[in-house]
Amino acid sequence: MKNLFITGNSSGLGHGLSEVYLYRGWQVYGVSRRGCQDLQGPLHDVRCDLSDYEALPLALDTLLEGCAGLDLVILNAGVLGRIADLHTTSLAEIQQVMDVNVWANKLILDWLLESGLEIGQIVLISSGAAVNGNRGWGAYALSKATLNMLGMLYAQEFVDSHFTSLAPGLVDTAMQDYLCHEAEVDAERFPSLQRLRAARNTAQMPWPRQAGEIIADTIPRLLQYPSGTFVDIRNLKD
Repeated sequence: MKNLFITGNSSGLGHGLSEVYLYRGWQVYGVSRRGCQDLQGPLHDVRCDLSDYEALPLALDTLLEGCAGLDLVILNAGVLGRIADLHTTSLAEIQQVMDVNVWANKLILDWLLESGLEIGQIVLISSGAAVNGNRGWGAYALSKATLNMLGMLYAQEFVDSHFTSLAPGLVDTAMQDYLCHEAEVDAERFPSLQRLRAARNTAQMPWPRQAGEIIADTIPRLLQYPSGTFVDIRNLKD
């Protein structure tokens, strides 16, 4: 039985990916704030706020105790932050996004490296925002660009594992609820919001389970790229 470790699997894309891998017969080790006991199969689950840097290593100790190795690691957990011009975004707001999207992942990678576990493939869930530079995505875009570099740097230290930073494309999650309905911003100032709202309820924005299937099918193909590469799933050709 193959083993997956995944973060942020209580909802959204992480939940969809966990559901897919459990259905495919994998053993899933998940860490999230709320847990996902609704899923069926060989699921090992621990609840932890990834921004709690003292609790996180202890949660990993508990979750992965007795695990002989991980075939796949998906560092999926992330937060969006406020859609706003960068000059109106405080350093404290940026730091809150960086804490989860970057530094928690560094802490997890450090733990994994020091654990001595054999790890086949590591996928960091990035975003097109890391390279697009769209107005309004300041803290999130900065965090995902930094995440890409984090993966590139750690690829040189995890010499027996393969790294990819993967932009998964649009996924219909609670984040889209905020972007499409709840964000109190002028969409004309932020054209990317208009494109997102137009894509909702179309094939361009699949549900988490559908996106999970697409990503799970794509992950083996990532091994053809040099370790540490950033890949946007929308640019891959069949």
